[in-house]
Amino acid sequence: MRKWCIIAATWVAIAGFLGTTPARAAGEPAQAEDGVLVGPNGMTLYTFDKDPADGGKSVCNGPCATNWPPLAAAAEAKPVGDFAPITRDDGAMQWAYKGKPLYYWVKDQKRGDRTGDGFRDVWRLARP
Repeated sequence: MRKWCIIAATWVAIAGFLGTTPARAAGEPAQAEDGVLVGPNGMTLYTFDKDPADGGKSVCNGPCATNWPPLAAAAEAKPVGDFAPITRDDGAMQWAYKGKPLYYWVKDQKRGDRTGDGFRDVWRLARP
């Protein structure tokens, strides 16, 4: 009996912790933190100026996607708020915010890093 109480208390604590993250609690794939969007891992997200303005398409593939990993969406992901899943050229799913695909930057090493902003004058911080 005591074992089950400990397990239940642990799950309640985990659920409470996850519930303190506003965007995650709302089911959104990213959240605002210090004026920018961050992924579930807390790392900064970016947008790519070369992605089509009408949204719904990523042109960052191959080596580009190695350096700028997409914010992956599950195959069964559905739109939520300003976020929508898009299909990449390789068939994988990626999250977009207000039509702009979202990416991480491989050179950001820790939470709060924003080293990709302005890279080659085409990469921008994703802002809510």
